[in-house]
Amino acid sequence: MRTRILRFGLYADEQGLAWVRELVDRTVGSRSARIVKADVARTYPDSDLTTAEMYDFLAEQWVFEHPGQNRGEREAVELRVHLACSLRTWREIRKAVIKTLCPEGQAPHTCRVPWCA
Repeated sequence: MRTRILRFGLYADEQGLAWVRELVDRTVGSRSARIVKADVARTYPDSDLTTAEMYDFLAEQWVFEHPGQNRGEREAVELRVHLACSLRTWREIRKAVIKTLCPEGQAPHTCRVPWCA
């Protein structure tokens, strides 16, 4: 098994980030994979680019979907989860997490945590 990385751009506060981490943990635990490392990035290695710049559209999405609401402590971050698994398992996990992040599919709706994968 190789180490593969799941990356999710998120616009979340600590509670939203914990929900996504728990979702990933449950999804990985139900398959033949192991989390090697998980971290939250706010910048990109060897770059001046920040996650706030990269995922600024997620903040705009939140404002559009929650008009007049205070954004609170939300910020654009990237959740990086390093998995020991096969490519097939990685794809299954990614698909399952995305399906749970956005259960309504393509119909107009409000995401609990705006995200990008």
